[in-house]
Amino acid sequence: MKHIRIAALLAGSALCLAPALAADAQVETIPGGVAVTPETGPSDRVEITLHGDGTFHVVAHPRGLEAPAPNESLMAPNPPAPGKYSVSQAGGHVTVKAAKAIADVDLANGRVRFLDVQGKELLAESAPTVFTQTQASGKPYVTVSQQFNRGTDEGLYGLGQHQNAQMDYNGEDVELAQHNMDIGVPFVVSTRNYGLLWDNESITRFGNPEPYSLVGAEGGLKVTSDGKPGFKAEYFLDGKLAVARQEASIDYQYIEDQAKWPEAAKAKTEAASEGQNTAGNAVQTQTVVWNGDLHPDKTGVHKFQLYGSSYYKVYADGKLVLDRWRQNWNPWYGNFELPMTAGKPVHIRIEWEPNAGYMALLHNDPLPQADRHSVWFSSDVARDKDYWFVPGKDMDGVIAGYRELTGKAEMMPKWVYGFWQSRQRYDTSKELLDVLGEYRKLQYPIDNIVLDWRYWTDPTWGSHEFDASRFPDPKAMVDQVHDEHANIMISVWPKFYPTTDNYKELDAAGAIYHGNLEQGNKDWVGPGYLNTFYDPYSAKGREIFWRQIEDRIGKLGFDAWWADASEPDMHSNLSIDKRIDTMGPTAIGPAAEFFNSYPLMNARSFYDGWRKFKPDVRPFLLTRSGFGGLQRYSAAVWSGDVATRWYDLHAQISAGVNTAMSGLPNWTHDIGGFSVEPRYAAEDPKPEDLAEWRELNLRWFQFGAFSPLFRSHGEYPWREIYQISPEGSPMRASMVWYDKLRYRLMPYIYTLGADTYMKDGSIMRGLVMDFPDDARARTVNDEYLFGKAFLVAPVTTYKARDREVYFPGKGVTWYNFESGKTYEGGHSATVPAPAERMPLFVRAGSIVPMGPVIQYTDAKPDAPVTLVIYTGADGAFSLYDDDGRSEQYKAGAWSRMPVTYDDTTGTVTLGARRGKGYAGMSESRTVRIKWISAGESVAEETSADAEVTWNGSALRVKRPRR
Repeated sequence: MKHIRIAALLAGSALCLAPALAADAQVETIPGGVAVTPETGPSDRVEITLHGDGTFHVVAHPRGLEAPAPNESLMAPNPPAPGKYSVSQAGGHVTVKAAKAIADVDLANGRVRFLDVQGKELLAESAPTVFTQTQASGKPYVTVSQQFNRGTDEGLYGLGQHQNAQMDYNGEDVELAQHNMDIGVPFVVSTRNYGLLWDNESITRFGNPEPYSLVGAEGGLKVTSDGKPGFKAEYFLDGKLAVARQEASIDYQYIEDQAKWPEAAKAKTEAASEGQNTAGNAVQTQTVVWNGDLHPDKTGVHKFQLYGSSYYKVYADGKLVLDRWRQNWNPWYGNFELPMTAGKPVHIRIEWEPNAGYMALLHNDPLPQADRHSVWFSSDVARDKDYWFVPGKDMDGVIAGYRELTGKAEMMPKWVYGFWQSRQRYDTSKELLDVLGEYRKLQYPIDNIVLDWRYWTDPTWGSHEFDASRFPDPKAMVDQVHDEHANIMISVWPKFYPTTDNYKELDAAGAIYHGNLEQGNKDWVGPGYLNTFYDPYSAKGREIFWRQIEDRIGKLGFDAWWADASEPDMHSNLSIDKRIDTMGPTAIGPAAEFFNSYPLMNARSFYDGWRKFKPDVRPFLLTRSGFGGLQRYSAAVWSGDVATRWYDLHAQISAGVNTAMSGLPNWTHDIGGFSVEPRYAAEDPKPEDLAEWRELNLRWFQFGAFSPLFRSHGEYPWREIYQISPEGSPMRASMVWYDKLRYRLMPYIYTLGADTYMKDGSIMRGLVMDFPDDARARTVNDEYLFGKAFLVAPVTTYKARDREVYFPGKGVTWYNFESGKTYEGGHSATVPAPAERMPLFVRAGSIVPMGPVIQYTDAKPDAPVTLVIYTGADGAFSLYDDDGRSEQYKAGAWSRMPVTYDDTTGTVTLGARRGKGYAGMSESRTVRIKWISAGESVAEETSADAEVTWNGSALRVKRPRR
């Protein structure tokens, strides 16, 4: 590289530096940008390179500390080449200017900031980077922490999928560490119209860089009870006090912590139910109550996390702040905040029914307001500071830039957007086929049926061989599903028993982890079996893993893959240290360094393998965990083993929106929740519990119909429409109505799906994406947009028959889809929400294409399409179609009908066909048009005001007089 100390101006890779440079600073030209050696500060080298027209990559090396050399990014392995740029130097700063953004580096200390082309600051490092020496697998690494935009008021979104009902993450703490229900993606998108991809695969924190610590731990928040240190802990069995003692902290967080349980308070248990990684279920009523006074030494808002499972309640000074239930084998965090004054105690009371579950109370001190409201990333294991700045003209443009950097969102097969039926699980091929047959008999539309885990014999997990006693002819099963015009997805874990041939082949290739075996961890199947996972960081391991699937499952004709436990979840409820021990070392480095990227590499195994196996059939993978760049592997994510509670339904909304704003457009959830609260799962539930169970599922189903992927799944009671809703009931009628409405809207929905690839779009959209200047739209966490036309307001409260809806966008008119009543944007209103209907609205100016009710997505490819025009504003839409399954869309084998609406004249214009067309496409299509005014609706049937034949040439249709 060349050291620059003279003025220069070069086109393309241009350098333009003023002659005078700081005496101790150096600037080098490097491909695509510059490298700065700052005079002082934590970094001895800061590299800035341009990719595309405004995306900048920053890599800063820690001064005086040991770390491995930089490695290739897993999230952005193929960044775009640099566009044109120029470099200049003035006032002790080096500036790299590109078409869409400017990067500025302070030569004195190496701090970096980014501006738009008008010179407005968008993102700036607010403080020196903090590096500290650490180790991973005995090798020297660093921890890294960088704060940006200290004191900011911007809205911040993305970060993956997190289930604490938080929409805007400004002011929040989020740990990025893959877990059953938590997907960490270190990408944030801002209302200032930039994105920041923090390129690190280890456990990372957004917000406060300090990990939360146990309340009462040494150096943490002090707690006393009756004047003694710690909590007063009381353990009851069948209502009688069994043990009373002082406990320094509440710490039953991991499996190894169960040894702390007092012997006299242990309940008699029965064997754990299927799917549970615990000792069993209590048959004695077991209760624990903790009381303690918290003694803050800092004034401000203190943040708490209650890590728990089973039933628990938390009270602060007598006020209920948490009331949750989680399945005992899958605990998670409940967040709450308490404003506290230094020296003034707050009384905490926790009531818990353990049922062999888990519990811990954690805390973090207040931050100064300016620090609390900042963009702050901190990672446990790093080689350097490494991040990407992505500008955009709006938030959609930022997500497009992020996908340009990390990979296009591959187009899903069309059937993926139809209805899916699944359960945990179909035990036999007959069960699965009978369910599909019943859907066809009842004429309830369906496109996909799913075969979950344990289709093998118990001792052979990882063999990929079917239990012949239950699945005597799996190919015939697959063929019958196809004969009934449906698709079949199958669950394939990255898990292997060491007794299987598949394990032995992977092990011989050095592509299997041994930590879980060495720890002696057995799973929950039958007597419990030793097990482990393969290493997807090994190219050979990925090749073998897929070939084993192809040979024993793929060749049977299955259509899609379900990658469960892809965090990886080898053994639930292990501590982080023990999880790391099970996960490596990987083929490319220590497990701690690559903690979060396992699901990305596992998805790559399926994608690469399928592309070779069936190169012209779109691959599809559903994976429980994800990471930055997952969208390029034709993968969708779901929200894990969520509980059947109203809060969990509510938390899905912000979880789905932020997943989309992390660049992952295809997301889903288990309708009704996966794990069932005991009162619902009873053989003979109480009438009031049965009524609530049904209403919860109905409300969740309504939400599911307007999720990117529409998928019913869960443990018993089964979720098939005809199982969960009584025949002839309003519930049944409502579920069928939403199922059919999904298919009526398929022309709209499939276009949204296509636009995720063609236009880098998002299906599920935060209100802030389309209304960035609407302050309230930034924080609404119980509404979202489905495409740009629909405003969806799920009901997440039992027995609610109305709800408040905020209508974003001052001057925008919103139509109630059901009644046609209109509402003005910028205001809230209480709207009807009968049990059988979810509040749903359409923006004026929307053009919503609708088709007939069909039983599967490609049932009537030439059916007439009705363009529903919501009058009151001009509008545009580009109706998309292709063959629905092949990869030919990448070569232009598709068709678009551009549609515009002029509200002043009432004229609808159908533009000339775009695209090359596709195999089987009809040259002409019947197009019906329905103009909607206030009070009108197409909720029940899609009537029309005009009908024309479109043959691919432009034509205009004027609204007829009524």
